[in-house]
Amino acid sequence: MAERRTKKSARKSARKTTARKTAARKTTIRKKSAAKRKAASPKRWSQRVTTESDALDLKRGVFTLRDPKKIAASLKHSAERSSRRKAGAYRSALSMLTFYVNRAGKTLPKTQRDRLERAKGELKKQFGRE
Repeated sequence: MAERRTKKSARKSARKTTARKTAARKTTIRKKSAAKRKAASPKRWSQRVTTESDALDLKRGVFTLRDPKKIAASLKHSAERSSRRKAGAYRSALSMLTFYVNRAGKTLPKTQRDRLERAKGELKKQFGRE
């Protein structure tokens, strides 16, 4: 009977060891693939989108303008002139503005965020959607 217990406990400990080895192997693989992903992608892809957008040719510094009407007018102009956009001009302009606000996150000052939110309303007016 005692011999049976030792065999049983030996099998259990062997299973635990195998499980630990497998878990360690998976962790190593995860770390390697995460390192590959990091190295493959550029550091700030969202910054590149706002400067080199494939859909709109934005005027430099459009999101830093002080007047919401000017921001909206510039986005409207870019969206209407673009031949590469996939959606309508209004949708493209609004999505670019929303993208910028969302990607800036908490680093965007409240005054600038409010200005850009007012620009969204102004964009609606300029496209006759309000």
